[in-house]
Amino acid sequence: MPNTLIEIRRPITREQELALIEAVQTGLREAFKIPEWDRTVRLVVHEPHRFACSPRLQQPELYTLVTIDCFEGRSIEAKRALYKAIVQRLGALGIPADHAKILLRESALDNWGVRGGQAACDIDVGFKVDV
Repeated sequence: MPNTLIEIRRPITREQELALIEAVQTGLREAFKIPEWDRTVRLVVHEPHRFACSPRLQQPELYTLVTIDCFEGRSIEAKRALYKAIVQRLGALGIPADHAKILLRESALDNWGVRGGQAACDIDVGFKVDV
């Protein structure tokens, strides 16, 4: 049940927004083996002056920050696969690899209230977390 936030520094078309969301979500599905229906993704478009990034970037308007909150338990191999998959998919959308940052924040299942206020540790979440 990852919750994903994608932040960018420029307005893009609706089609580009959907492609960006799908690129990140596909990377999550492949690397973390989550089901298609497990999707909570937000896209925030910042005015460039409200979202500072390294002045060393050649195209700072393309800087993209992806923050993923998820259950703990994934292997380092799954995390590496996630980072690679997301960066590759963003690259296909014209975002250079060094212009993407991925922040993964893990927390225990008992820190998630889901499905009507139940602790995630008390329910079958519908997929394996220890991939």
